[in-house]
Formats: sequence, C-alpha cells, structure tokens
Amino acid sequence: MCNPRRGMTLLELLIVLVVVGVLATLALPAFQGHVLRTHRVEATGALLGLSSAQERFYLQHHRYATQAELAPAPPDGLGTSSTSGDGRYSIAIASADAAGFTATARAIGAQARDAACAVFSIDARGARSATDRAGQEAPRCWR
Repeated sequence: MCNPRRGMTLLELLIVLVVVGVLATLALPAFQGHVLRTHRVEATGALLGLSSAQERFYLQHHRYATQAELAPAPPDGLGTSSTSGDGRYSIAIASADAAGFTATARAIGAQARDAACAVFSIDARGARSATDRAGQEAPRCWR
C-alpha cells in the first residue's frame, strides 16, 4: 500500500508566496488610488454644506460670511468646522462680501497624495471647480 503525500513542500510554499507578493505589488497602488478618489466626496460634501450655510447667513445679514465667521454658531456665523468631516480637507472662505463668496477645500494629511484633485472650490453662483497639485484645472474632480 502506498503512503499518500500530505502537505506542501517548501518549494511549493515559496512559489505561492512569490505569486501572492507579485499580485499584491500590482494591486496595492490601484487600491490606494481608488481610496483617494472615494475620499473626494468628503470635499465636495463639505463645500456644498458650506454653500447652504452661506445662503442662510446671507438671508439674515444681507452679506456672505467671511473666514472669521466660519466657526461661530448661527446667527453670528456659519457653525462650520475648518476641516471636513474626517479631517482630510481644510475648508476656507477665500473671499466674501455682499456680492458673493468663494470657498475652497484643500487636501491635507494622507489625502494630500491625491495630486489629481488637490483643491476644490465653489462660489455663490454654485460654480464648481478643482485644480490639481500643479494648479491646473481638473474638471473631472467634482464627478
């Protein structure tokens, strides 16, 4: 009677580890890029929320709130944080007066590796724009 072979040899185990290592090396950058792209929603959501808060502020004060009025609670301010929900973007009001405002969300921390969509902005008319790390327009970022 023949004794059946059980288990794997060391060579077979090393081959499996090499294959897994190669697959992980190929998949990890794609996964990290996907994670950075999904976090862009945080910037757009924060700016849309800030835009709504600006409109409420305008109805009460007949002007848009400035950077100094970002954090104070309504009616004296917008009651909005200077960072997005999970802290991946810094939120700022670049300019504001009675005629309009421009707000930006700039990638910070680990999200700053997102070179394609580094800065998002929105204005009082609802016009949205984004730029990459080099300052070039990046129209696909809001999609």
